[in-house]
Amino acid sequence: MDNKILSVLPELKDRKVLIIGDVMLDHYVIGSVERISPEAPVPVVQVTEEKYLLGGAGNVARNIAALGGEPHLTGFVGHDGEGEVFERLCSESGIPYSLYEADDRPTTKKTRVMAHNQQMVRVDREKTVDFADSLMDQLFAFLEREICDYKVVILSDYGKGLLSDSFFERFWKLLEEKNHKPHILVDPKTVNYDRYKSVSMLTPNSKEAGEGANMQVKTREDVLEAGRRLFDRIDPTHLLITLGGDGMALFESRDVVKHVPTFARKVFDVTGAGDTVIATLGLGLAAGLDPLTSAVLANYAAGIVVGQVGAATASVDELAEAVRNWPKPEVNIWNG
Repeated sequence: MDNKILSVLPELKDRKVLIIGDVMLDHYVIGSVERISPEAPVPVVQVTEEKYLLGGAGNVARNIAALGGEPHLTGFVGHDGEGEVFERLCSESGIPYSLYEADDRPTTKKTRVMAHNQQMVRVDREKTVDFADSLMDQLFAFLEREICDYKVVILSDYGKGLLSDSFFERFWKLLEEKNHKPHILVDPKTVNYDRYKSVSMLTPNSKEAGEGANMQVKTREDVLEAGRRLFDRIDPTHLLITLGGDGMALFESRDVVKHVPTFARKVFDVTGAGDTVIATLGLGLAAGLDPLTSAVLANYAAGIVVGQVGAATASVDELAEAVRNWPKPEVNIWNG
């Protein structure tokens, strides 16, 4: 498998992936704590650095660009300074985008206050109601023109209002009219599960899979049962349940399940690891790789990013180094 992974890495270059989803601006306020506030029993953070990163669907695009792929990001920002920062970051990262401005809400922004590599507090600025029809019309005018250029579409659902019932109604209708059948990958928001019927691949973590299957997921048997229930509920072509430190379970079909163990050497921060997984999977499928090879690749990429603080990305060189130097993965058949 290792030689195969190394040989396919060059295939990822310039593969096109369309990302539709909730974009957000990640704002990091970084400093140190030396004392407790006299005003309230809270730490005082002395700020030494501030930075902005692409978050949500933007982080998926960033991961694809880092791996040499060609993402195109579409979604909504507010008519505000944060929206301008988001677009500037896309340009700096070499990410083509088609973003539409909403007048009725701000750009979604998450501010994380960090001290000594730990998150002290997070402050969210957002509105999550469905977007106006006029904005959806702009998005669908773009999709009408461009969607047939993409073999892989990633839907990045953070529950901020883009991937609504009306979006899915129009989206499936558009694909039907175009007679276009791309791989549709979804990073799910649990409350929206029923909207994802018949997608190509769903990538929940074990908690999200358990919520979607209406059960707790703790053991291997739980993972298999949750997977069966999700197939009963929404019938995806494939299902990938990420299991944190236990790797991932790939349901190639309802009854054929393979386990890929984790490759992470050290875990500092799982922020954005799900974005890395779906980005790498999508790029692998766009390069014509099978779901298992794409999943193994995604597992390596996730192992790299959780070893860094904040929403990080993996490069092709880092992936190649990991494949060469890390312990070899033993893919096991769990079922089938």
